[in-house]
Amino acid sequence: MTPLVLLPGMMCDARLFAPQIEAFSGERCVHLAHLTAHDRVEALAADVLANAPPRFALAGLSMGGIVAMEVLRQAPERVERIALIATNPRAEAQEIQDRREPQIARVLKGELEAVMNEAMLANYPAVTETVGWGADHPLRLLCLDMAKRVGAQAFKRQSRALQTRPDQEETLGRAKLPALILCGAGDRLCPIERHQLMHSLIAGSELVVLKGAGHILTLERPNETNAALSRWLEPS
Repeated sequence: MTPLVLLPGMMCDARLFAPQIEAFSGERCVHLAHLTAHDRVEALAADVLANAPPRFALAGLSMGGIVAMEVLRQAPERVERIALIATNPRAEAQEIQDRREPQIARVLKGELEAVMNEAMLANYPAVTETVGWGADHPLRLLCLDMAKRVGAQAFKRQSRALQTRPDQEETLGRAKLPALILCGAGDRLCPIERHQLMHSLIAGSELVVLKGAGHILTLERPNETNAALSRWLEPS
């Protein structure tokens, strides 16, 4: 079977895809790429390609989806199919770019947990969850632990990679491969409109919207995510 390459979101490790690794590793080789070594999306994608099988299925969440689109741009002949989960094809908006350097400075001074809580974890729950995740919510604790393991230097590099990322609408418009676009209806960081755009750009793609779900679909809605991925992985 075609190997599956998984690309995690910002400040996440393999645990982001734990339910998917468990579900699919029995039937195919599953590779987890680490997106921590470079401060440019282009270099991160080149690293993925250097370590990936000759041809593979590619799934990325959030920043992982952004890198996945660049992998597709660099080597479309190697990507058999692509799943873009809770992500964004556009270059970063200026107001978000402007927030990143102050965040980097704080993280490098030892405020990683505070920045994660304010800038990221507060935006992971669905918009319908007005209270959000409490301090002892299992997903908050897991995401914080992943961030601490990934570390401050990776936060700096990943932030700068996102700042300078290219717009990939042209890449998606040229794409001719089975594609899954998966999102939560209540995603605060990558709203449904971005996924509708990607769906409109990739001819024949499938758009799956999980009602009431937020940003971290692989952990928040593992069964529904796995079901969508399973359909996507079926041979055409």
